[in-house]
Amino acid sequence: MRWESVSGTSLIRLLFLVLEEVGQVVGARQTIHWNSTNPTLRRGDYAVQVNINDYLDVFCPHYPDSVPETQTESFALYLVSFEGYQGCFETPGAVKRWECNRPHAPFGPVRFSEKIQLYTPFSLGFEFRQGQDYYYISLPLEDSPTASPCLRLRLSVCCETTAGSQVEVPAGTTAPQSGVSSLLQSPETLLALSLLSACVSLLLPLPLRD
Repeated sequence: MRWESVSGTSLIRLLFLVLEEVGQVVGARQTIHWNSTNPTLRRGDYAVQVNINDYLDVFCPHYPDSVPETQTESFALYLVSFEGYQGCFETPGAVKRWECNRPHAPFGPVRFSEKIQLYTPFSLGFEFRQGQDYYYISLPLEDSPTASPCLRLRLSVCCETTAGSQVEVPAGTTAPQSGVSSLLQSPETLLALSLLSACVSLLLPLPLRD
């Protein structure tokens, strides 16, 4: 019995299939420039609607080198309860997501990204639920040279699941939950495993009859 490797044409076809499937689960990106000059964040009612697999991109304040440190902003962003969102304060159980503390970063504004996902493979990641609202606020760092006004954002995850597939969320839950207990149930994980299996089968040499 002779063996023959998979042709390059087959691998190219597989690559296009992978790219097509990945494109179906990659979401949109919502961009927020988080600084006190952004009037939408100061209104107190600014909301952004996202879908599962979308990204929330937060850009920190950035200044030219000519602006002295004493005239820059630095703060921490938190996920808080609705009460903390209304009053703009850190509530028990609030989660610090990021710190904007590099106003003169050499390559432009620092960007943080939050993936809106049902499941996460990381212990420090967050799992969002469809039909739920999540609340972000920023508070000045202790060594911040300037006092920043209250900046707030409500993130609404679309859309509420049907009665047959409703995900139970504890009453009063307003912040994303972390964990990996249901990772293997993720559609993205199952898709990745299927694609991996296909790749392995194509990379193995194929037997040819004499």
